[in-house]
Amino acid sequence: MDGADTNNIGQSIAAAIAWLDREQAPDGYWAGAAETNVAMEAEWLLTSFFLGQPLPGEALVIQGILNRQRPDGAWEVYPGAPKGDLNGTVEAYAALRAKGFAKDHPALLKARDWILAEGGIRNIRVFTRYWLAMIGVWPWAAAPNLPPEVIRLPFAIPFNIYHFAQWARATIVPLCIVSARQPVWPLPGNDLLEELFPEGRQNFDFYTPNKIAKRFSLEWAFEYLDRALHWVQQKNLMPGRENAIKLCLEWVLKHQDWDGAWGGIQPPWIYGVIALFNEGYALNHPALKKAWDALDSHWAYERNGGRFIQATDSVVWDTMITLLAQAEAGRDITATPSTRKALEWLLDAQVLVDGDWSKHTQNTAPGGWAFERANLRYPDVDDTAVCLALLAHIRADSGDLRPRIDTAIDRAVQWLLGMQCTNGGWGAFDRNNDKEIISKIPFCNFGEALDPPSADVTAHAIEALGALGMDKSHPAIARALAFLRAEQEPDGSWFGRWGVNYIYGTGAVLPALRAAGEDMTQPWIIAAAAWLKTHQNPDGGWGESCASYMSPAWRGKGDSTPSQTAWALIGLMAQDETAQDETAQDETSTESLQRGLAHLTSTQLQNGTWNEPYFTGTGFPGYGAGTRQNLNDPNFATTMQQGEELSRGFMIGYNLYRHYFPLLALGRARGVARKRPGAPPLDPAGA
Repeated sequence: MDGADTNNIGQSIAAAIAWLDREQAPDGYWAGAAETNVAMEAEWLLTSFFLGQPLPGEALVIQGILNRQRPDGAWEVYPGAPKGDLNGTVEAYAALRAKGFAKDHPALLKARDWILAEGGIRNIRVFTRYWLAMIGVWPWAAAPNLPPEVIRLPFAIPFNIYHFAQWARATIVPLCIVSARQPVWPLPGNDLLEELFPEGRQNFDFYTPNKIAKRFSLEWAFEYLDRALHWVQQKNLMPGRENAIKLCLEWVLKHQDWDGAWGGIQPPWIYGVIALFNEGYALNHPALKKAWDALDSHWAYERNGGRFIQATDSVVWDTMITLLAQAEAGRDITATPSTRKALEWLLDAQVLVDGDWSKHTQNTAPGGWAFERANLRYPDVDDTAVCLALLAHIRADSGDLRPRIDTAIDRAVQWLLGMQCTNGGWGAFDRNNDKEIISKIPFCNFGEALDPPSADVTAHAIEALGALGMDKSHPAIARALAFLRAEQEPDGSWFGRWGVNYIYGTGAVLPALRAAGEDMTQPWIIAAAAWLKTHQNPDGGWGESCASYMSPAWRGKGDSTPSQTAWALIGLMAQDETAQDETAQDETSTESLQRGLAHLTSTQLQNGTWNEPYFTGTGFPGYGAGTRQNLNDPNFATTMQQGEELSRGFMIGYNLYRHYFPLLALGRARGVARKRPGAPPLDPAGA
């Protein structure tokens, strides 16, 4: 990187930091909106119909739904998807009908034509079946069973709730109550959406299993067990049912977050509201009122004439990476009043109480961080690792905050080590949450129900521990490195579980290997860097479509985005920086870095930030078991029952990814340049 490039980087960094100063919240944190798909708003509209309570800003919510409809009449899981999503489209259609839209409204006519052209509603997911059941359109007997008696299953049984992933567990418990009660709130005029059954409801098969299951397979067995459970329930042959429902209610009330939601995500929050209301809780009951009032808080945002309700609240994650990016860009975090305030806010957010994770992790004290501001029961490894990386970076120059930072680090490291899984990797929320039999039950024909270790989370944990002085000689690091080596794809890349996709995974693993003290000139590591270079776009950036979760043709391919360009650059710099000297560096790598950095500086907007129209965050790829899959298997798409549209998946557009990841990459790039012979000293002001 020559002097001119370094100057451009400095100017870009200064503009990006100035933008952050303008965008910081009064309390010190940063929070970008988490954009998702239309199902969020559609389901809240249906819930408001059940409760007889209009949503805050309901007209704008409806307008937001209409604004996002595709020209073909459908709604999609992520921007630029090759086709629409049947589930979201059906839920949006039902929600608009519940709110008084006539079936011949132009938006509904287009949506209905698209639904029928896709074969109708037979192949909708389990959650969409529940929503249609709650308005009387789908028979409850044909919706997967969730008996509340699961709350009593001992821990040794695979179907104990604590063997489900955090998000599935928090969703299942309130849904067990709803599934047992089978409430119906009929649409106006007892409308059964007959227009979605062109051959008549009497000729529609509600009961044929949605899963494609071989005879005598586990899936086949669970389908018939589900039917048997429905029969037993219809005959009132479930002794202790009321007590089981009471236990589920107690669990729900105990797990409510202080901001009114549950688990920091939409599904347990919305099903918690429905369960409590259906059990007779008044709208002014403290738990229900707090849950409803949350809709008019930090969970909502407005854009382009519409109002949207977030599926999650990324404020802790956003704040820690924003601080890390500024620190690596040369800003003194503890001496600058605005960033010191954010750091103290972040230290206050450390979770020091036991949560559900403690069921899997014995003799481990709390000490992690959660993703969301109010989610105290579910800290996660990823947030904890990134926060540790930040604290490790600023620790030496933290002044009077040093004792507090030291204590926070000690607690977090012990918690992080306690969360390491048996195979050496780390999952997000739990240890050894990988009982694959769970993914076979009828309920699990959506996203993921498990939280097994992943390469990206494991890499962040290694990088954080490496920043604190641990290397590959430490037993925990050695086991984690072995896990990463086993997870590498044949082409040299790594799968990205929580970010899109192989660019994210590879960009996370390479810095981790360097932090652990690996020789970055080993062939398998060079292969990873070569994969990144091979997938650089002609404009110098990197991009990858969400479709890469289903189609090998999209691996590392897509329009360039700021966040994915940054991830690739961070990975390449980790491999390139370890070269012996200037002459030993791979000229191709240096050229690739130059072009990537030039792309970031040239695409920065005048106000200091970047534009990113695509989703680069991942909620669920839609694989069920949560692990990487063989996309080259010709039966893969049929088995998953989704294509590139990701009808079982859940993708997220984190609005601050477009900003702090480029800043982090630019800061690291300037740091690399400053280390070279003859470079001027680092400008702490970020200019």
